[in-house]
Amino acid sequence: MSFDTAWLTDLVRDIEDYPEPGVTFRDITPLLGDATGFGRAITELAARFQGVGIDCVLGMEARGFIIAAPIAFHLGAGFVPVRKAGKLPWAVVREEYSLEYGKDKLEIHRDAIHPGERVLVIDDVLATGGTAAATCRLVEALDGVVVGLGFLIELSGVGGRSQLGERMIESLAIY
Repeated sequence: MSFDTAWLTDLVRDIEDYPEPGVTFRDITPLLGDATGFGRAITELAARFQGVGIDCVLGMEARGFIIAAPIAFHLGAGFVPVRKAGKLPWAVVREEYSLEYGKDKLEIHRDAIHPGERVLVIDDVLATGGTAAATCRLVEALDGVVVGLGFLIELSGVGGRSQLGERMIESLAIY
C-alpha cells in the first residue's frame, strides 16, 4: 500500500553532517510544533494498528514517549514508558543493547506487562533497530506479545527492519 508522505517529510528538518560528517539527522521538532501535522501523524500511525487488539503501547525514552502516549489514547490502550537505566523507581527488567559506539541499557517496571498482553512498540525513528529490538526483548521477558512496531520515520539504509524479525512494522515515511 502506498501512502502520501510529503506532508510529513515537509515537516522534518534535515540537518547535514550531524552527529558526524556524512550523516543527515532527521529532526522531528518542526513536526511536533505543528499542531495539524503532529495530529495527523498520530492519527495516521494509530489507524495502521486499528483492529489489531492492543492492550498497551510502549514508548522509548524520550521522543517515543511523545508519540506513543497519544497513540495509546487513540487505541484505547494503556501507555508504558521504556526508560534508560536508573530512571525507574521500582523493580525493573533490564535489557542491554548495542549502539553504533558502545552499549546502552533500557528498563521497564516488572509489572508493566502481564503474561499474554498484546503490546505495540512505538518510537520516532527506526534506524539500526537496536533500541526497538531491545524493547521487544523486554516485552517477551515479561511474557508479553509484541503485535507490532510503529515509527514516524524509517531510515531504510541502515538495516533496522532486519533486526525486528517478522513482526508487523509500520513507518509513516521511509528515507
